[in-house]
Amino acid sequence: MDIRKKITFNYVALSTFSTSLLCIIVFFLFRENNRYHFLKRLDDRSKIVASIHFQKDPEKIKYYKNLQKNGLEELIEEEEYVLKINSHNSFDYNTNLNLPNTFYTNILSTGKDSYERDNKYYLGQIFEENGQKYIVIVGARDRKGKDTTVYIVKIMLFGGIGFVILAFLLGRFLAKRVINPVARITKEVKRISASNLHNRLPEVKNSDEISDLTNTFNNMLDRLETSFEIQANFINNASHELKTPITTIIAEAEIMLLKEREVYEYVESLENIYSQASRLGNLTESLLKLTQTGYDGQKQVSDIARIDELLLDVKSDLDKIFPGNRVSIILNFAPKDSNFLLLPCNKPLLELAINNIITNGVKYSDNNEVFVNLSANEEMIKITINDIGIGIPPEDIPHLYEPFFRGKIAAKYIGYGLGLPLASKIIRMHEGELQVQSEQDKGTIVTIIFKKLKIKNSNV
Repeated sequence: MDIRKKITFNYVALSTFSTSLLCIIVFFLFRENNRYHFLKRLDDRSKIVASIHFQKDPEKIKYYKNLQKNGLEELIEEEEYVLKINSHNSFDYNTNLNLPNTFYTNILSTGKDSYERDNKYYLGQIFEENGQKYIVIVGARDRKGKDTTVYIVKIMLFGGIGFVILAFLLGRFLAKRVINPVARITKEVKRISASNLHNRLPEVKNSDEISDLTNTFNNMLDRLETSFEIQANFINNASHELKTPITTIIAEAEIMLLKEREVYEYVESLENIYSQASRLGNLTESLLKLTQTGYDGQKQVSDIARIDELLLDVKSDLDKIFPGNRVSIILNFAPKDSNFLLLPCNKPLLELAINNIITNGVKYSDNNEVFVNLSANEEMIKITINDIGIGIPPEDIPHLYEPFFRGKIAAKYIGYGLGLPLASKIIRMHEGELQVQSEQDKGTIVTIIFKKLKIKNSNV
């Protein structure tokens, strides 16, 4: 049974149950109301019967009988009895009455009681005249109450059947409205494959479970697309980049082994091999870091870091690698409330990302000044890295995040084209945004933004 049918079935079942329960309650309340009003009529009759019995004046007796006959609504199968009470537990019994002993006992003890048998009601109560007590019993059949009860039962029965049919139609409509967004998502998902992972599900503006499902699936597609991009480019790029130093090392070793050489030739050859081996080691380490970031949204270590302290740690590391660097960390716009600077993150990876970006600024500006500005508020944390280096040509900007890509004017600098892709991937992993603005020969501005709302909803 599919979900649509399940929703319809459950809706009909719950509607039927609630309607049946309501009908049962209404039936008993209606029946009790009929009983109450009919006993009230019997109570009025019993008072008239007592008055007729006690009156000694023939004219008054005639008047009461005429009132009973013409002034009051006729009772069906009406019976009237006046029984004299002899003591507290004895009275003149009438053999025409076939009522249980408990009925009389209750009348003697409480002064009033009623009894029902086959839709015929009996009401008995005690009256006193001149010190003598009497039990007045009036009985009649409530045919009207029975007819109205049958009528209301028929109304509830046919109304209930009509309501179940209506509930079925409404259930189908409800199921269709509930399932349609899911069916739409399923239809869109079927269109997405490894060849078009860039496609995304249309965003749903309503803040409900369907919207959460769409956002969750789109986030999953982001991770999958990143993983597929890395897998698609990694082997070709890695084999191309690793081939050069390996080939150079093998060729150098083969040349040295062809014949005996002078000592200085061996030294030059070993220096060349060492240089290529170092390059191979650095390249391999960068590739491992690129793959070990694991953009899966789940395997990240969670730290709470202060961004200002993290930037100072990065500057300290840079001072060891580039002792003469001209990097300035500017905290003038840092908030007074230090809580605004706290960021849930994988601290080593985030340090690596920011270090790579600042190092690029130092390298591609020929160790000119690099300014790092930090600002934060309750909504976001913003880091701006500004250098006055060689800049980036407009045609190179779309390829900045491709592993191993290097622009034409950057070719003269040592590098592998992995620093910025790695930094971009780490920042995306932290639900951050990386923006690059650059103009050739004038410098580059790199902006990193972490929005607090996105950070709270992330898996970091």
